[in-house]
Amino acid sequence: MPISVSEKIAFIDKALSARWPNPKSELHFETPFQLLVATIMAAQATDKKVNQLTEVLFKAAPDAESMSRMDVEDIKTIIRPINYYNNKSKNILAVSQRLIDEFGGEVPASREALESLPGVGRKTANVVLGNAFGIPAMPVDTHVHRVSNRIGLCKTAKPEETEAALLKIIPEAKLIDFHHYLLLHGRYTCKAKKPECGNCPIREICDWEGKSF
Repeated sequence: MPISVSEKIAFIDKALSARWPNPKSELHFETPFQLLVATIMAAQATDKKVNQLTEVLFKAAPDAESMSRMDVEDIKTIIRPINYYNNKSKNILAVSQRLIDEFGGEVPASREALESLPGVGRKTANVVLGNAFGIPAMPVDTHVHRVSNRIGLCKTAKPEETEAALLKIIPEAKLIDFHHYLLLHGRYTCKAKKPECGNCPIREICDWEGKSF
């Protein structure tokens, strides 16, 4: 007998909270500013590589004030190993300067204000809202989008459609943790090319036609 969406969400919550009892971002940061910079860097780059580079970058410039005084070429030199380092370096410097000029050097806890910053789109804003400020949000990356569709939480073509669908069915109080559950599950178990179905704690409620046991 097919189970309802609410039953499926409850099952996923129980199973994945057991696997990840204290889910959190795998990006290393100490402040909202550092998370914002790390998230800008993380587009088309692994968290592991970003963490290696931010360890160096944040020693040189741990906050918006010090980052705003850096030369863009120095930022480029540090983050060169990641994709799109040119644009990311320019955006990091521009964001830092905007934070100084308009927000007193602090990262705003507002979606509208965050999305007004250079290089900050909806997903980045959602990451910062949820992880830095504890404001319920559902960032949708490739992992969240893939897992949500495979297991049958939604049938969507684009990440923004997935976000809208998940916001309708996941209780607001669960959004932050659920984001991490879906992301971590996609990163380590429900992989794009070789999903580990035999190691999947939610395979019995998964709708994916390609699953194996």
